[in-house]
Amino acid sequence: MGVVKTDKWLLDTHEEPVILCEKLTDLFTNSSAEDIYHHLSAYGMYTPPLPDGEELIKKLQKKGVWQTIQHEYKKLQSEWNGPEVPIFIFPSDPKNRRLKDDHNGKAGLTFKDKLFLFVSENNTEKELQALLTHEYNHVCRLSKVDRKEKDFTLLDTIILEGLAENAVRERLGEENIANWTTYYSELRLQKLWENLIFPKKNMKRTHSSYYSTLYGGAFHPKMAGYCVGYQLVKKYADNKKTTTKEMLDLPSEAFIPS
Repeated sequence: MGVVKTDKWLLDTHEEPVILCEKLTDLFTNSSAEDIYHHLSAYGMYTPPLPDGEELIKKLQKKGVWQTIQHEYKKLQSEWNGPEVPIFIFPSDPKNRRLKDDHNGKAGLTFKDKLFLFVSENNTEKELQALLTHEYNHVCRLSKVDRKEKDFTLLDTIILEGLAENAVRERLGEENIANWTTYYSELRLQKLWENLIFPKKNMKRTHSSYYSTLYGGAFHPKMAGYCVGYQLVKKYADNKKTTTKEMLDLPSEAFIPS
């Protein structure tokens, strides 16, 4: 497993992503190619028409995107003793303004047994490394915790995200962590934890305010859950002088400040 040669798929069918997603139906239970495409595009995959699609794919090939991700995947798998998973790389949506402004046109979607990366021609090698580090850390965390992702609480999810971005900090330095980690001061994060996140820590994803608490919106601060999760994990790692690998199988409750 590892990086799938999706560049070959894209050169043949980038104008018809639903047909492209027919190659993925065996990986999803009871999902059509159209279902899969709608799900991937909701998380950052391009929507047709892809401007200068063939030229873009060739630019990504020339930059060595698939080779960079494969090389980094092997390093991470060895470093964290992680599972084998297929990795699918597709162009991100250049029309998605939030994706472009907040994440420089890159995104990921992780499942326990597979992961997807959505990239742009503007992403540097360090950005690609950071993206894979974050997403593959999710794979490793999901393989360690004794709980199905559908049963995750808000606390489980913010720690999942915090562990992943702290792994980027540990491997690539603070200069390569996501922009959202800097949105709030330490004092503001403490208030968000005490007043917003902690009272809802056991909330399930079926709750109406789960996603707005995590991502922002509906009167909740932008990326609040992510930011608090990163702060909790960072503080734990610094205080305990521990590593990403050592934290992967810790229960989410271990990161709650005493």
